[in-house]
Amino acid sequence: MKQGVLWFDDSNLDFYEKINQAVEYIQNKYHKAPRCCFVHPNMLSSQVKSEHGKIKVQADSSVLPNHFWLEMIL
Repeated sequence: MKQGVLWFDDSNLDFYEKINQAVEYIQNKYHKAPRCCFVHPNMLSSQVKSEHGKIKVQADSSVLPNHFWLEMIL
């Protein structure tokens, strides 16, 4: 079953730092690591890589700006 956490962050932090904070929270709370992070397409730029560590970063227009959908498989 696919499950995940919707994370909101509109701070001025670096894109990857936002993902790092979300991943750290999820790992501490659920003892599982997310495998994929979906973000609104306007959050991606040519400087953003399609992977961050072991997490795949993908655009998805159904995710609102400043939100990160971190998907896990349980």
